[in-house]
Amino acid sequence: MIDRRTLLLASMTTLLPVRAFAALGKPSPTPQTFDYGPAKLDIYAPDGARGLPVVFFVHGGTWEFGKRSQVHDKPAFLLANGFCFVSIDYRMLPDADVATQAGDVEKAYAYVRANIAEHGGDPNRIVAMGHSAGCHLIALTGMRGGLLGVAALLLDDTRAYDLAALSKNGGMVRAYARVFSDPAQWVALSPATYVDGRKHPPTFIAYSGASGRGEDSRAFADRLRATGTKVTLFDGSAYTHMSINSDFGKDGDALTAAALAFLKSTVG
Repeated sequence: MIDRRTLLLASMTTLLPVRAFAALGKPSPTPQTFDYGPAKLDIYAPDGARGLPVVFFVHGGTWEFGKRSQVHDKPAFLLANGFCFVSIDYRMLPDADVATQAGDVEKAYAYVRANIAEHGGDPNRIVAMGHSAGCHLIALTGMRGGLLGVAALLLDDTRAYDLAALSKNGGMVRAYARVFSDPAQWVALSPATYVDGRKHPPTFIAYSGASGRGEDSRAFADRLRATGTKVTLFDGSAYTHMSINSDFGKDGDALTAAALAFLKSTVG
């Protein structure tokens, strides 16, 4: 397990290259926007990019709100480190249920994989990343095989890995109880359902100090490891649920250091 204190030191030395934060303090890169069918997505790529690894990002917002522009320092940081970056919109509740949202994520990913080479990205080196509701959607689609050829998954803070277990343990409260109100859908919408003995892409799992995040993330990590999947578990208990996302890409941030090391080891 990676803890925050260790990486606060490492982030300033060997884990991050000097150019890691070169773009910070400058205007965020301007994306190109495309319609992938159900919604739109933004592609950020350095000028003259060719064959770069790609981070495909899905925002959070309790499956009800949020937008693709809410990416904070991620584009500037990742472009400075030799990546392309993609951020997507997907249809929101109540107009689209969670199953439909997962389908939107898969359609957006398929569009990116088919077209990213035109923007300097490598379709065979895509890492799918999500925060909160987006974390759940990436875990769900990634585990069930809906992200064809995905190189790795970067999961940033959710409890919605196993909905039946969550309900049994008293975690089905507030937004979760509203969004996952039908128990008949829990099996199909639980990422853990699809951890069925198959080896999955390398997976980075981060959790904040929000209630229950550590326990549920560790349980999911253990389940994945039992299949032979390579799992990196990041203890982000010093973060809030919001800061573990918004701090990504900031100078000296521990999660950023750990995530960059994971990215470099899998697609760098």
